[in-house]
Parts: sequence; structure tokens; C-alpha cells
Amino acid sequence: MQEAAPLSDVNVAKAQAASFPRKMTKGGAAYFEAGQGEDLLLIHGVGMRLEAWQPQIETFSRTHRVIAVDMPGHGSSERLPAGSTLVDFVGWFGRFLDDLAIVRANVAGHSMGALISGGAAATFGDRIKRVGYLNGVYRRDPTAKAAVLARAAAIRTDGVDKEGPLLRWFGGDVTSQQARELTRGWLEMVDLEGYAVAYTAFAGGDETYADRWPSVRCPALFLTGSDDPNSTPLMAEQMAAITPHGYARVVEGHRHMVNLTAPETVNALLAEWLSIEEEPQ
Repeated sequence: MQEAAPLSDVNVAKAQAASFPRKMTKGGAAYFEAGQGEDLLLIHGVGMRLEAWQPQIETFSRTHRVIAVDMPGHGSSERLPAGSTLVDFVGWFGRFLDDLAIVRANVAGHSMGALISGGAAATFGDRIKRVGYLNGVYRRDPTAKAAVLARAAAIRTDGVDKEGPLLRWFGGDVTSQQARELTRGWLEMVDLEGYAVAYTAFAGGDETYADRWPSVRCPALFLTGSDDPNSTPLMAEQMAAITPHGYARVVEGHRHMVNLTAPETVNALLAEWLSIEEEPQ
């Protein structure tokens, strides 16, 4: 019998979740909104929920209208059907923009959320004013691809693995214990089927829009941690090199959850990105 995470860890996550009351769209997407100004939309990764953006919500709601959304099957958002691909998740995000009557927005995503934000930039054209691609993958090598596909295939039989992601995302960093505990709590709370659908789309999505970066004309930030073993600095640099207005930033000494483990640095880099002037159309 698998031992449950310490109750205190789960309570930490529940307390965190309670601090962000949701609104619901007619399409079944749950989101939190704060602040006024230019729209900044935030999309979290697999196994997480919109509270994973807490440091960014607190900072940017002072200057922007920040909208953080629960990905399908996560938090309070309704699931997508089994078999949904990254294209379906990007379509879901387009409907989310429609439901909120958002004509144009800055969009930043983390991990699976990065894949969605990149797909949106590739698909929706001028509707995406700037795109932020945080700790996102790009053309995994065969070994990494086989490993992530195997993890996706095992979810419905083995359940949600927590120790594996925590090890990949944090390593042995003892300075990030609070972020690790929050992340463990969110993984404890995730809906198994929603997680399986999203993780499968994530596993197969690294090449879906990989050829489209040269056509993305908006400012594009590719950000990751120097020690992220899966969303590597090389991936960020490769995408930046083929994107007309793309550039890479690497947070030294951090891994996958940089927005939680290095919030001040990440917020400064996001502020830099949000200050980039668009080129005339």
C-alpha cells in the first residue's frame, strides 16, 4: 500500500488553493482574475493548478490584468476527453479567450502550459501579443521521448507518481522545501483522469508546433533553469534561434519550477518581456 503524503503538506496546498477563488466560463474553465491593465494570461503545467503562479499573480496584478487559468482536468476546470492531443488543448485555450471576450493578450505558460502558449502563438496570430515559454520542451531526444511516453502510459494503472516529478523538478535542493511541499500537495489533489489526459498530450506534444516558430512574429521569451534535465537550456536556445523575435533566458542554479524557486528572478525576466515594444505590423 502506497504511503500518503504527510497531511500537513496537503493542508498547505489546500490553504494555498483557498486563497484564489475561481470564476467559471460557460465552457467549464476555472480561472482567477486580479488587477487592471494589459491582459496577462498564465497557464500552469501538468499536475499543477493556477496557484502555482502565486508569485507572478501577486507581482503583475499591480500593473496588469492577470488571468490565471486551471488547465483542463486540473483545479476546478472540466476535463477534455480521453485521447485529446495538444491541438485540442490549444483549441480549448482559444475558446477560453472567446468566453472572456479577450481580443489580444500576453500569454505565458509553464511546462505543458508552455506548449499550449506556443501553440496559441502559432495558431492565433495577432491575438497573442507576446508569448512566454517557461520550462517548455522542444524535440525531445529518443531516450527522453521514450521515458515520457512510458510515464504517460502508466498513469491509469499506477496512479499519479509524485516522487518522480519532485525529483526531476527539484533534485536535491533543500533550499526549496516550501515550494516542494506545495507542489507535492497539488500532485496529491490532482484528478487522475484529467492528469492522464493532459500528460498524454504533453508526452506527444513536443513536436506538434516545433516547425511553427519561424512564423511566430510576436516577442517570444524562452526561459528555463540551468539544471532542468528535461526542458533544457539547449531547447530554449534552439527555439529562440529560429523565432524572429525570440530570445532565451536561463536561470542559473534552478530546475523545472523556477517560477516558484526563483520568483524574483523570473518576475524580473517577465517584466523585461512585457516591456518589449512590438514591431509595426
